[in-house]
Amino acid sequence: MNFEHLIQINDLQNPLVETLSRDQVWQGLLHRVEDATPFLPGLESCTVVERHADHLLRKLDFGAAVIHDRVTLHANHWVRFDILPSEQHAGGSLTITIEEPEPAALFLRFAYATTFASDPNSEERAYIDYIKSAYHQSDIDCVRIIRTLAAGGSLQ
Repeated sequence: MNFEHLIQINDLQNPLVETLSRDQVWQGLLHRVEDATPFLPGLESCTVVERHADHLLRKLDFGAAVIHDRVTLHANHWVRFDILPSEQHAGGSLTITIEEPEPAALFLRFAYATTFASDPNSEERAYIDYIKSAYHQSDIDCVRIIRTLAAGGSLQ
């Protein structure tokens, strides 16, 4: 299943919504890289296992399941999370890209690629709308957490 959507960060027509800078949004995404626990419900711990020049490897402990992922970053542009396939998870990826079609008009594009329901006759296909809705809600929560971090002064 491939799925992507945009979430608007700054609404230049609405002065009631605090405007975030591109750097603040990037710093918020880096918070998600370093410690995903506030961003992923049920995650008990997030441990960076290895750091390399262009990526890092993490262990995500959900209690009943432990997932390993590789995080690749392109500073101030995008971050990609690749779940490494295992007995507990088939793998997949999420790329979050900062888009700025005009100055200060920031959006985050969330693009998912999974093996879920790849067979058109699979019973899993019935769950696709539910999963897309859950991903979308999780991404709205991600932006909310970034806004909370910015409001608290954590994204300077």
